[in-house]
Amino acid sequence: LTDDDRALIAQTVADAPERRIIITHGTDTMTHTAQALAGVSGKTIVLVGALAPARFAESDASFNLGMALAAAQVAAPGVWIAMNGTIFNGLKVRKDRAANAFVAID
Repeated sequence: LTDDDRALIAQTVADAPERRIIITHGTDTMTHTAQALAGVSGKTIVLVGALAPARFAESDASFNLGMALAAAQVAAPGVWIAMNGTIFNGLKVRKDRAANAFVAID
């Protein structure tokens, strides 16, 4: 995704009448899109992806999607990332490639 793509996503989310939104996203640049969505107020936005693609037998895609659905229903307005069985603040998380996991940051 480019910065223009992220701006389009942010504008589309801001213009949507829905207050709770889930966006499926690749994990390599998910945090960049979360940053681009930071300016959207009054909405609960959950980004979700999979470290192992859904076509793999041992994929985390379904579990992460379930986490995203739950987070979208109960989380406060803001940008969230559903990965690894955890709901992360979308602005305080990074992908740790060595650990193949998302980790919270300060």
